[in-house]
Amino acid sequence: MSQMSPARLTAAVAAIVAWGALALQLVLIVRTMTGDGATVGEAVWRFFGFFTVLTCTLVGAVASAMALRPQSALASAPVRLATAASIGLVGLVYSLALRALWSPTGLDAVADHALHDVTPVMFLLAWLVGRHEGMSWRTALWAMPWPLAYVVYALVRGAADGWYAYWFLNPSKLAPIQLAMCVAVLAAAMVAIALLLVAIDRRLSRRRAAAA
Repeated sequence: MSQMSPARLTAAVAAIVAWGALALQLVLIVRTMTGDGATVGEAVWRFFGFFTVLTCTLVGAVASAMALRPQSALASAPVRLATAASIGLVGLVYSLALRALWSPTGLDAVADHALHDVTPVMFLLAWLVGRHEGMSWRTALWAMPWPLAYVVYALVRGAADGWYAYWFLNPSKLAPIQLAMCVAVLAAAMVAIALLLVAIDRRLSRRRAAAA
């Protein structure tokens, strides 16, 4: 790792943080749910119901590719942008809509901060110090499939088992128009984050080209 470039080293650290946070959270949710009588399979199914968990898994995979195989498709500019925008959305939504709903302690607090605070910061830092070649504004559209796919996934699995990870995607608690508004707000936030990242990429690309 000492021979890695700063960009690859930062990506490696981001990957380690993401995988470590996911492993800890999985252990905790399995311990808690099996202690309440659920099976390990039910706990794992619940674990993969959260957008945070799925996005941190994406972060772990993409950051690993950035560190180990930076020329691979998984480390391409559009995928890195989509991942950065998605994990940025995780941090933003958690801070604005979910953080006040519970006060974890002990290892639960460690996992909570690692997933919602440290992982977003580390991946966004890895994205910043990585390659910037001047993406087009249309590249921002790459950020949309991941969260929109999650909305469909969350609603389908919620309809099947009655459990919804987030109150703002729970049709049993929201009227259809309220649910649609929540999805629209999330989509708008995602577009805004993606466009901001594209703007940063274009600026960094111009600066590096001028300094070359």
